[in-house]
Amino acid sequence: MAAVEGMTMSYGFILMIVEKEGTPSTQLGPKMGMEATSLSRTINAMETDGLIRRSTSSKDKRITLVYLTELGVQKRKMVKQFILDFNNKLTSRLKKKELEGFFAVMNALDESVDEIVSNYKNNNEKL
Repeated sequence: MAAVEGMTMSYGFILMIVEKEGTPSTQLGPKMGMEATSLSRTINAMETDGLIRRSTSSKDKRITLVYLTELGVQKRKMVKQFILDFNNKLTSRLKKKELEGFFAVMNALDESVDEIVSNYKNNNEKL
C-alpha cells in the first residue's frame, strides 16, 4: 500500500509519530530505530514530497521541529485507516491466544535485538 501511494513504511511511521505541535527531529530516529543519516534522507524526501515542513523552535533555536503539512495530514489519515483495517483483518482471522503468542514472540525478538545493539555499543564490538 505504501508503494501504491508513493511512500515507504518509514514515511508512514513518521506520519504517525509527528505531533500537531511539532516533533523535534532528534526524537524521530530513536522512536523508529533509524540511524541519523537514513532519517535525514527520509525527512528531506518527505519535505520535498510536501508531506512535512521543518521549522526552528521559537523556544530553543538549536531545535528543529517537524510538522505535517496539509498533504501530510491527509496521508496520515490514510495510513491510520490502513493500520486499523489491517489490525481488524488480523484479529478477525486469529484467535486471542494466537495473537498473544505472536506478540510474546515479537516482544522477545525486540528485546533480544535491543540487547544485542546495546552490547555492541557498550563493547564497541563488530557484529
